[in-house]
Amino acid sequence: MGQFMGGSPVVMAREISEGYIIVTERTFKRMSRAEMLQLKTEIDRLLTSLRAEQSPTDDPMTIQKRNRKISRLNHTLRMIQQVLMRRK
Repeated sequence: MGQFMGGSPVVMAREISEGYIIVTERTFKRMSRAEMLQLKTEIDRLLTSLRAEQSPTDDPMTIQKRNRKISRLNHTLRMIQQVLMRRK
C-alpha cells in the first residue's frame, strides 16, 4: 500500500503545489525509493504544465500564486533528491 498523502502521487503533488501539504524530510520517511520516484515524476509533470501556463502580465496576484506553486514544487524536488542520495 502506498504512503501517499491524498492516496496517489498525482493528488499529493497537486496538494503540495497548493500548499495543503507542507513537505519536510519526515514526509518521505515511510516512502520507498520507488514511491519517491513516482512522486518526483508527477511533480515534474505538474511543473511542466505550470510553466507552460500563460498568466496575464497585468494581474500580479495570479503571477504570485503561480510562482508560489512552482517554488513549493521545486523545493520538494530538491528535498526528494537529498533523501534519495542519503539512502544510497
